[in-house]
Amino acid sequence: MTEGAPKHVIIGITGGIAAYKAMTLIRLFKSAGCEVKVVATTNALEFVTPLTIETLSQNALYCDTFKRSEQFDVHHISHADWADCMIVAPASADIIGKMANGIADDALSTLLLAIKKPLFIAPAMNNKMYANEAVQRNLATLQQQGCHIIGPAEGFLACGTTGKGRMEEPEKIFDDVMGYFSKDLPLKGKRALVTAGPTYEPIDPVRFIGNHSSGKMGFALAEVLADKGADVTLVTGPTVQTTQQSHIHRVDVTTAAQMYEACLKYSADADIIIMSAAVADYTPAAPAPEKIKKNDSSLQLELVKTTDILASLGKNKRDGQYIVGFALETENELANAQTKLHNKNLDFIVLNSTKTPKSGFNYDTNQVTIIDRDGKITPFDLQDKHKVAQNIVDHLIAKF
Repeated sequence: MTEGAPKHVIIGITGGIAAYKAMTLIRLFKSAGCEVKVVATTNALEFVTPLTIETLSQNALYCDTFKRSEQFDVHHISHADWADCMIVAPASADIIGKMANGIADDALSTLLLAIKKPLFIAPAMNNKMYANEAVQRNLATLQQQGCHIIGPAEGFLACGTTGKGRMEEPEKIFDDVMGYFSKDLPLKGKRALVTAGPTYEPIDPVRFIGNHSSGKMGFALAEVLADKGADVTLVTGPTVQTTQQSHIHRVDVTTAAQMYEACLKYSADADIIIMSAAVADYTPAAPAPEKIKKNDSSLQLELVKTTDILASLGKNKRDGQYIVGFALETENELANAQTKLHNKNLDFIVLNSTKTPKSGFNYDTNQVTIIDRDGKITPFDLQDKHKVAQNIVDHLIAKF
């Protein structure tokens, strides 16, 4: 087995005639020295037998979430922790829809919600089903979440037609997975600190001052950095976003002060720092210990400035450390971003657009401009945030 190759592989099989090809895929990974476990849907077992799967994989088949056994184990958690990667081949339209929409109603879909390792999907279905808008939307969602889509190929289909929807051959799937683990990782050995999301500044125990940041941009950056080989510490404010990569260490905070303390703790060892969080500039001077009761008079709050985390990190930047900031401006965008770039000792700054529709807070898309210390300005079109993150990280790698 080559260095860096996956040692523990899970293969998910769904119902479809291409399920027989998964037997070859099991054999290929076993021949490469991998340990293989298989999770199958009930429909998959109409095409391939448990005995065949268990004979080839040399492991027990997991297909019933509630199966009684002599050894107690929460399989969808233990399998998710055990695996180095997971491949769903064939992946039916049904399982693709479940994955994209967070549905867990059987052994395979439950495991897919729990796993945080590299995930490869090999779609297989009728060409008209594959072209369906809902299926394409679900695949796009999975791709944005970091799943690797392999195929489908074009060719003769089980329904008797010819078109795009045929599962890629097992050899191609095997090569793609093994190639992923042996690929050049330009940030391997580097440590990255990323901030994401908003901060909530308490007024009293039930109210706070906050903003509309969803954390989507910061989480996308953390995923791309990890995909490029970096060990990432993600310091995030309150958000519903989740991480996929196993090389991401998540640190949850609530207030600007907590984010500042976390950044101080992790920044010293970081080679790369990307500050994409929307940190509050002001916080209530004296949060009330009990809920403030509503009355007829107005409520006045005294606000004090929070610590400028980005400026503090820029001031203490060590040799060889690279710091990237974000700017969200509503006027004099370029000028204000350039001022922030130099005042805070950044290597480059990412200017968020507030004027482009579907860009900024809470959207899945963003439109940014990268400004370098030497004055070079690189604008990008409106793109989904995962692609924006790839552009930012590629720009960083070129400069780093």
